[in-house]
Amino acid sequence: MRDFHVHSNYSDGDFLRSMVRAAESAGLEGVGIADHCNVATREKPASMRNVYGFNLDLTYERRRRGIERLRDDFDLEIYDAVEMDYDPRDEGAIDAFLAEAGFEYAIGSVHGVDGRNVQVPTQFTDMSEAERRAVVDRYFDRLVALVDSELFDIAAHVDLLERTSPLRGLATDDHYRRVAEALADSRTIPEINAGRALTDAAVVHPAEPFLTVLRDHDVAVTVGTDSHQPGEIPDRADFLAEFVDETGLEPVAPDCLER
Repeated sequence: MRDFHVHSNYSDGDFLRSMVRAAESAGLEGVGIADHCNVATREKPASMRNVYGFNLDLTYERRRRGIERLRDDFDLEIYDAVEMDYDPRDEGAIDAFLAEAGFEYAIGSVHGVDGRNVQVPTQFTDMSEAERRAVVDRYFDRLVALVDSELFDIAAHVDLLERTSPLRGLATDDHYRRVAEALADSRTIPEINAGRALTDAAVVHPAEPFLTVLRDHDVAVTVGTDSHQPGEIPDRADFLAEFVDETGLEPVAPDCLER
């Protein structure tokens, strides 16, 4: 069992050593430290980056030195990775940064549509159903663009809007098929993400209807706990192990780690 999606204090998680220690204690064979990063220069994302500190482009070398030290101290694989916010307007900047930084793998994620974070219910509660459906359409347009960009090894939480009650359940099989067809033709693979699986919302990404479509298209998957705190890793890793066993899935590592 390897967990390819964990955060540290280099974005919005706990101390790097604490996260790795928790992964080792949970019996994982490997853990991927994939801190958030945003390289957009537009005013709003740049301001959010300053507020939340998603600036791994400025700190990845220091974090890399920390990871190298931890590899001597712990008996598991520790992967040097990144989770990047994707916007089609930033493809050039993302490509240049990834080429410069040389991470072992890169995760791409869509968190926002039209300047709204799709995880914040209050941004959608006053919308009509038609307006919400339009947001869902644009989310999946952006997700397909992420896959088509071929910038990323992993696509994170591919139905993130299922976390948000005003948007939950509005995605259709047509949305899922578009993404599945793009993934089937891409090196990018989606993850089974346990970030909200053990909450009251009990959301597993991708949701069962989406996962069925991915399986119909023979799309491989990987796994990630999306943990931000050490205490989250053991239970989420156990959940993922049970989930893939019950569903008959055989998760893979990103191709770049298997070469």
